[in-house]
Amino acid sequence: MNRVVTVRPLSDFALELIFSDGLQKIVDIRSFIDKGLSAALQDEAYFRRVFIEDGGGIAWPNGYDLCPNYLHDEVPAISLAQV
Repeated sequence: MNRVVTVRPLSDFALELIFSDGLQKIVDIRSFIDKGLSAALQDEAYFRRVFIEDGGGIAWPNGYDLCPNYLHDEVPAISLAQV
């Protein structure tokens, strides 16, 4: 199982992630922000409160989280120029 070991919020709802296997990528999570728990992430200050949870995924204080394997394997990387 992959684990996020570093998460850094960037502009435009992008996150820089480093995984336990050394993979480093920038992901855009705008497509995950909609209604319900994820709606809070529309506020940039709240979005920046992202942290790594015990299971190696990323989460926010309201309980919204994203699985590390999904982020590693399924969410496409974007370039810094896109941020």
